[in-house]
Amino acid sequence: MEKYNENWNLNLLFSNQTEEHNERDTAINNTKKFAQKWKGREDYLSNEFVLKEALDDYEEWHQSTGPYCRGVYYHHCRYSLNQNDSEVRAEFNKAVDLERELSNEVEFFCLSLGRIDSENQKKFLSLDILADYRYLLERIFLQSKHFLSEQEERIMTLKEATAYDNWVMMNQGLLSKEERNILGEDGIVRNRSFEEIMTLISSKNKDVRDSAALALNDILDKLSDVSEIEINSILQNKKINDELRGFTRPDEGRHLGDGIESSVVDALISSVQKRFDISERFYKLKANILGVDKLSYHERNVEVGSFDKDYHYGEAFSLVKETLSQLDPEFGQILDKFNNNGQIDVFPRKGKHGGAFCNHSLISHPTYILLNYTDKLNDVLTLAHEVGHGINNELMKKNQKALSFGSSLAIAEVASTFMEDFVLDRILEDADDELKLSILMHKLGGDISTIHRQVACYSFEQELHQAFREKGYLSKEEIGKIFSNHMSSYMGQYVEQSPGSHNWWIYWSHIRTYFYVYSYASGLLIAKALQKMVKENPSNINKVRGILSAGLSKSPKDIFIGVGIDIQDESFWESGLSEIDNSLEEVKRLAQKLGKV
Repeated sequence: MEKYNENWNLNLLFSNQTEEHNERDTAINNTKKFAQKWKGREDYLSNEFVLKEALDDYEEWHQSTGPYCRGVYYHHCRYSLNQNDSEVRAEFNKAVDLERELSNEVEFFCLSLGRIDSENQKKFLSLDILADYRYLLERIFLQSKHFLSEQEERIMTLKEATAYDNWVMMNQGLLSKEERNILGEDGIVRNRSFEEIMTLISSKNKDVRDSAALALNDILDKLSDVSEIEINSILQNKKINDELRGFTRPDEGRHLGDGIESSVVDALISSVQKRFDISERFYKLKANILGVDKLSYHERNVEVGSFDKDYHYGEAFSLVKETLSQLDPEFGQILDKFNNNGQIDVFPRKGKHGGAFCNHSLISHPTYILLNYTDKLNDVLTLAHEVGHGINNELMKKNQKALSFGSSLAIAEVASTFMEDFVLDRILEDADDELKLSILMHKLGGDISTIHRQVACYSFEQELHQAFREKGYLSKEEIGKIFSNHMSSYMGQYVEQSPGSHNWWIYWSHIRTYFYVYSYASGLLIAKALQKMVKENPSNINKVRGILSAGLSKSPKDIFIGVGIDIQDESFWESGLSEIDNSLEEVKRLAQKLGKV
């Protein structure tokens, strides 16, 4: 079993306070140097050689400093581990101020590029001398019609803390502080953190999961009045921003930023909605296996069958490493590096950010992975998921410039779900029929959550923003009704919209990121196509590496076309959904064979 480090080593960023202060001064000086050289000049807007020099300088600034400099990244990481520490939060707030200061100082550059006339735009995009910056320029030219003046952009940046960030942090912070005395898997009633409660909701033990659900509903009910104000405030902020920028629909900015056409996302959403029968039939099967007419809302993810194995973290780490190494030796080496350097924070604790994420900023900064590991199968898959993001980061670092380091959401979630499913396939290899049924039901449940639930959430967001813009304010009851309607749409008649479940939007952080969740559905469906390619021919892993290495060098559409995937074609999404349907029928036959239904 592997030896592992369980906490982040933030010394990879700074080993002492003096280093941090010096880096702050350097970041400010580098930013001012860039601004002093290029602000007020017009020559780079018409001369390709001067533009090349300016873009090279901009690249160097992103390599060494960027708006999200090392000090800002450091304090973001510290805050993720200590959300209830007022001193840590104060330092984080100062770091956010620095980020805005740096951003505002160089805001002029992209705004100026957006003013390049259409004739020069076409010329610059065709020149080999600017080839390294072609996609960057394409994106800026497309986004430029939504740019405001430099002074207005500065105001937009400065107001973000009070109009958005502080509200969201408040909501997350209040949730992370909550504890309740509830029954655990150990049979003991004791005080448990919010993250522990969220985990116990899916317990196989009905008394435990019911106890956890009651506790969660109590927490959400307690915070509902505050969350009502919070969500209305950020909806108002989004409405103002969209109106100022001239966006015609609330999700347009997300699509433009991701480099993906709205028509592609609309086709994805529509395709999945047409196949909500898959999720309803899945929950019908699950209810039949569990011997109930309907599942309670909180029982959607409860384990089915005899699967009760705990995976201690060392065991899970070894399993994930072995699986990824078989796909590509470098994948396992990257995971080893994360572990050896202290780039994974493993276990839940009070004040720590909930859930899991892979954290990165500049190309020159270390990747950090945050988990809240509790020994369950889902935690193993979460480890694989977040390591997939980390592998994506490391491959981009090797192949991209600083300005093309980063992933469109359309690609980011492909990396994570691709790795996750191969780990689950590895676990299935040693399973008998009983265990296989349990794991396959778990896998299908995860697919349903990733595709159908996230699409329902996306539709909830769309209606939420539209309803707010029509009414001007939404009560928690109105929000809860919209939420329940959309959750019911994909769950169907075999999952009860239980009392209290109408408040579950309160903890769903992704709806605060605005229209992010489509990428989970698209990512899994694309990942399944890539998995099929690799299973048919293992050498196709090089195509996957190409996708994960591409960063922001091309549009998602062009990157996928390069491996034969046309995300503009509705039939592509439909074929992926048919695979989910086929898997459901296979699991149903296995359940019938075992006499479970």
